[in-house]
Amino acid sequence: MMKKRLLAMIVIITLIFNIYPLSLYGSEIKEPVIEAKAAILMDAKTGRILWEKNAHEPLAMASTTKIMTCILALEKGKLTDEVVVSKKAASAPRVKMYLQAGEKQLLGDLLYALMLQSYNDAAVAIAEHISGSVEEFCEEMTKKARAIGAKNTVFKTPNGLDAQGHQSTAYDLALITKYAMQNPKFVEIINTKEYIIPQKGNYKSYHLRNANRFLNEFPGANGVKTGYTGKAGYCFVGAARQGEMQLISVVLASGWGPRGKEQKWIDTKRLMKYGFDYYKIETLLEKDKVLKTISVEKSKDEQVSLYTDRCIEYAIRDEEKSKIRVELELPGMIEAPVEKGEKLGEARVYIGDEFCGSVNLLADRSIERHDFPNCLKKVLNNWLKIIH
Repeated sequence: MMKKRLLAMIVIITLIFNIYPLSLYGSEIKEPVIEAKAAILMDAKTGRILWEKNAHEPLAMASTTKIMTCILALEKGKLTDEVVVSKKAASAPRVKMYLQAGEKQLLGDLLYALMLQSYNDAAVAIAEHISGSVEEFCEEMTKKARAIGAKNTVFKTPNGLDAQGHQSTAYDLALITKYAMQNPKFVEIINTKEYIIPQKGNYKSYHLRNANRFLNEFPGANGVKTGYTGKAGYCFVGAARQGEMQLISVVLASGWGPRGKEQKWIDTKRLMKYGFDYYKIETLLEKDKVLKTISVEKSKDEQVSLYTDRCIEYAIRDEEKSKIRVELELPGMIEAPVEKGEKLGEARVYIGDEFCGSVNLLADRSIERHDFPNCLKKVLNNWLKIIH
């Protein structure tokens, strides 16, 4: 009888592990299968790279270029600026609005045309309006990329059409997008489903529909930009927020032809699912947490406590929690006087060997200096007060 019960229990346990694989218990992490030549998944808050493939390889990036075109125009122009379309802008190749030379449009309207339907003539018109020429605008785009930290990016066109030396990396595009999404108007534009540019004079109105399928096909999707050229293949920069975590993905050269066109969406969804399945935003170090007490010389108070001035939050996996460590950089002792809130040290947080961030350690109270010169000074001051 006991043997039958034992056999039954073994069968039940085997069935349980077959139905609920180890991955559900955090023992196994399934890496995403990505066909793109280069790809990255980044936590937008901290910049932590959650997954990457050839992320620093310079490649053509097609119309994902327009992310920089848009953010630079938002920063240097006004939405109400009147843009006069040049012959050069009007002659830009498809995909285009078919703007006419001499046509006048508001900069804000052209930015919607740029990001929702990726119109190339709108990009040229914007570039010429902001900087006077396409060449000068591209130089400013490259300079802005450097300032953001995208050091392997060079812009030769404002619309992403193939040109010698026009290149970026998956990592750089994630950095640029992380920066751009701090601008509320940029986020509003890329999340607009439809937009109508009204008729102006003899020029037609434009009905724009957002070409970004990802907005409708992934929970929490909130961006960003598609791209395709013969050299770049199908590319996409995606963004999605679930709970406290905002992720940015980039896939470059997901393929060509109908299969590549669909693969960029598949690659992006796999990356995003991986990120949200395995990572969560956790507080690694709390604000106002007392981490250390150090000795104070030349004072009546022998010690001062040091507390953190801010918290550190990070996207981490469950199994990384045991690897969190804090290193303190501070003197063994200090001399009075000490001001409340004075910085006396620093705390650095790591996951294993990966640096996550640092916070200042501040004095929790003021401490007066107590030595012979100071005591004599106090006595004299008190004596003078009595006399007066």
